[in-house]
Amino acid sequence: MKRRAFLASSIAATAAALAAPMGPLEAAQTMTAEKGREFYQLRRYRIRSGPQRKLCDDFFRDALIPALNRLSVAPVGVFDLMIGAETPTIFVLMPGMSAETLVTIETHLEQDAEFMKSGAAVFNAPEKEPAFQRMESSFLQAFPNWPKLVLPRASAMRGPRLFELRIYEGASELDHHRKMEMMQSGEVDIFNKAGFDQIFYSETLIGPRLPNLTYMVGFENLAAREKQWAAFFGSDEWKALSTQPKYTFEPVVSNSTSLILTPTAYSQI
Repeated sequence: MKRRAFLASSIAATAAALAAPMGPLEAAQTMTAEKGREFYQLRRYRIRSGPQRKLCDDFFRDALIPALNRLSVAPVGVFDLMIGAETPTIFVLMPGMSAETLVTIETHLEQDAEFMKSGAAVFNAPEKEPAFQRMESSFLQAFPNWPKLVLPRASAMRGPRLFELRIYEGASELDHHRKMEMMQSGEVDIFNKAGFDQIFYSETLIGPRLPNLTYMVGFENLAAREKQWAAFFGSDEWKALSTQPKYTFEPVVSNSTSLILTPTAYSQI
């Protein structure tokens, strides 16, 4: 798949084109089928403290997650922004093998009578008391060398855990692809040795601040996060990888964003 072709259209334009030959979307879906790479829709809901919180929680827990699972979109992660700008914010991560399903998710959900019934409180919320202020969405594709989301053991055990969502922007396509290569050729192994839970790695196909890559790692708590990042940056492997000339002739990351997230009680991740 040629990334530039994918970026030529928005999610809305792609969805509108699904009735015709799909072009870039079909190419991406074919590659995914061959290599087993997932797609992700990552949503950011901006809310206000107060009644919106309960309305959102009830909707995600009782309406959205069950409906997504019926579409084979699972496991669904719902996270609160613990450390980062613009709190309160809720993130929703939707993984799936079908690009068509994720791109046209609203169309599928509107055809689900149970979803429409259980989500009625959100759909019918008055203008002065909406369920959320705004929702933003990005469309991602998993790295070739990390094709599917990995559920940490703490999620299955419902144990203590927090997650870090990191976004690396590249000044150019060349820098962006060098950073992707750097991560797949060495950083993933160093994360593993340092004890990180590695959830997913992806390239952002449609969304803000392109080109960029987005990934998520996990820890038991903030103290564990600090210890494991120190092990990562202090390792001989990282020092050797990060000083290779092909990664140092200019910065491979022009801007980075780090968000600390905590899973809701009903999150599947």
